[in-house]
Amino acid sequence: MTQLHPTAQVLAPEAASNCAQTAPECQVAELIVSALQLEAAPADIDPDGRMFGEGLGLDSIDALELALAITRAYGFELRSDDERNHQIFASLRSLTRHIEAHRTR
Repeated sequence: MTQLHPTAQVLAPEAASNCAQTAPECQVAELIVSALQLEAAPADIDPDGRMFGEGLGLDSIDALELALAITRAYGFELRSDDERNHQIFASLRSLTRHIEAHRTR
């Protein structure tokens, strides 16, 4: 199970009610937490926070698992050889924009 990086960028509990996530970002955050079995609430994920390294703390294995979950949920494939992956997976917001632009379901 993936655990949050010690310096993960999540919103403080008091900020969760003022969550800056859009409805699609909330859905993608739920998918991330569910697919990767994270110990964070979906609403606590900072939409502009980094997803890898010092941000949410995801790694390359998490990226593969997340890409598979996105394929199943949204009907399009994220390719591991896509030169834009660094930008696509930069944050919840960038990933959600990519999904919304390419989803077939």
